[in-house]
Amino acid sequence: MFGRIAAGYDTANRVLSFGVDRLWRRRLIRGVEAAFAAGSRRRILDLAAGTLDVSLALLRSVPGSTVIALDFCLPMLRLGRMKRDRAGGYEKSRISLAAGNGLCLPLADGSVDAVTVSFGLRNMAPREKAIAESFRVLAPGGVFHVLEFGSARNRILGGLYNMYLTKILPCLGGRIAGDAGAYAYLARTIEDFPDAPALGAELEAAGFGEVAWKRLWGGIVYLHTGKKCGTTGAAPVAPDTLERDTP
Repeated sequence: MFGRIAAGYDTANRVLSFGVDRLWRRRLIRGVEAAFAAGSRRRILDLAAGTLDVSLALLRSVPGSTVIALDFCLPMLRLGRMKRDRAGGYEKSRISLAAGNGLCLPLADGSVDAVTVSFGLRNMAPREKAIAESFRVLAPGGVFHVLEFGSARNRILGGLYNMYLTKILPCLGGRIAGDAGAYAYLARTIEDFPDAPALGAELEAAGFGEVAWKRLWGGIVYLHTGKKCGTTGAAPVAPDTLERDTP
C-alpha cells in the first residue's frame, strides 16, 4: 500500500495538512536537539523514515548527528535516497538507508542515542514490540521521540477535524496519490490509536522513564518522549550496521 502511494506521498502530506506537517516535524526536531547533552554522541535512528523528510531535517538541524533512516517500504526509501543524493556529499556521508522492520531492528543493543518515529508507530503491530525494540537499541540516557496523530476517538476542534478525517481526507488523498483506500486506512489507524495517557502508559510499561507528551494543534498531533534511564555511553556498533544501503 505504501509503495503504491510513494510517488504522491510528499505532495499529499503538504496538501492534506495544509502545510502544517512541516511545523509538526520541526517541533520534533527541536525536541531531539534539546535532548542531547553538550558533547554527547548524536547517533539517531529514524524509524518509518519514508522519503527522508525527517532524516534530512535532523542532519541539517542537529549538529554532529548521523542518521540511520529505516523503513520497510523500498519505493519510499528509493525516493528518499534520490533526495539525499541531490542534497550533496555532506548529507550523503552522514546518513545510511536501511530496509528493515520496526518489530525486529537490525541494530545492536544500545547502539543509537535517539530514536524518532513520525506518523509511523500506528502502522506497527503489535505496537508494544515496536516500542520494546526502540528501547533495546537505545543507549542508556537516550530518548525515544514519537510524533503521532492524537486518537480520533476523541472529538477534536469541535468535531470538525473528525469529519475531515473520515469524510474528506480519503477522497482528497485518493485524488492526489491515486489510492483512496490507503487514506481510508490512514483514518482508521488514527481512530484506533490510543490517546496520549494510554500511549504514555505503554512507554512506561516498556521501561521508559520521564515519559511526557505535548499536545499540538488542539490535539490533532502529540509529541511523546520517553528516556532510557542511565548514564553509560552507547555500545560500539558493527560497521555493517551503519553502512547498509537500500538497493
